[in-house]
Amino acid sequence: MLDLTGKRALVTGIANNRSIAWGIAQQLHAAGADLGVTYLPDAKGKMEKKVKDLVEPLNPSLFLPCNVQDEAQVTETFDAVKKQWGQLDILVHCLAFANRDDLMGDFSETSKAGFQLALDISAYSLVSLSRAAKLLMTDGGSIVTLTYLGGVKVIPNYNVMGIAKAALEMNVRYLAADLGSSNIRVNGISAGPIRTLASSAVGGILDMIHHVEDIAPLHRTVTQEEVGKAAAFLCSDLSSGVTGQILYVDSGYNIMGM
Repeated sequence: MLDLTGKRALVTGIANNRSIAWGIAQQLHAAGADLGVTYLPDAKGKMEKKVKDLVEPLNPSLFLPCNVQDEAQVTETFDAVKKQWGQLDILVHCLAFANRDDLMGDFSETSKAGFQLALDISAYSLVSLSRAAKLLMTDGGSIVTLTYLGGVKVIPNYNVMGIAKAALEMNVRYLAADLGSSNIRVNGISAGPIRTLASSAVGGILDMIHHVEDIAPLHRTVTQEEVGKAAAFLCSDLSSGVTGQILYVDSGYNIMGM
């Protein structure tokens, strides 16, 4: 039985009720984990209120601002985790961003600034958060991130985000090798396309979803709940021997050649 009772889990990347991070948080809560939630702060506080209202039923012990482009704020986040919990068992990394203009048209037109921005937020942030988390994972732990098939195969309009996901997947492997001696496991979930605020920026996202429904062995795309259940598995002792892996939760689409 999947049981996360007594586990302390920090979840990043919840933006609204369509976020995959929201699906993961729900499943971790259902399994008994004590949740901490971060949000991306903005000048008017709109995101704080939106996320706070959404996660209220999960009764998170921590609700913290965290802009991963601000190293000082990352430090403050984990200082707050240490003060509240003393240690950390689970880190869920659901962070990705690229300029909308870099998610359509010719990849060769990607700007240097856009490239750096996508890699910083979508890939380097896993390194940054893991570096801070490992100091609190004194009894071992599990780190889970989200990736996509566009990191290993060319997907129309995914463009610079595909490069970022490729980097993210190698981060998973190098971090798994680096942190394994501390009994910290690092894995990624490659989810099928789901309509979220983030995915809506990718040109032709609905066409991608319909294509998966036609081609995938299960002839459907996946749900937040299914991705959440897979994440809960990777965060639990049921996956104690699994690290450095990319788990595909995509209705089998990735196995198809035609």
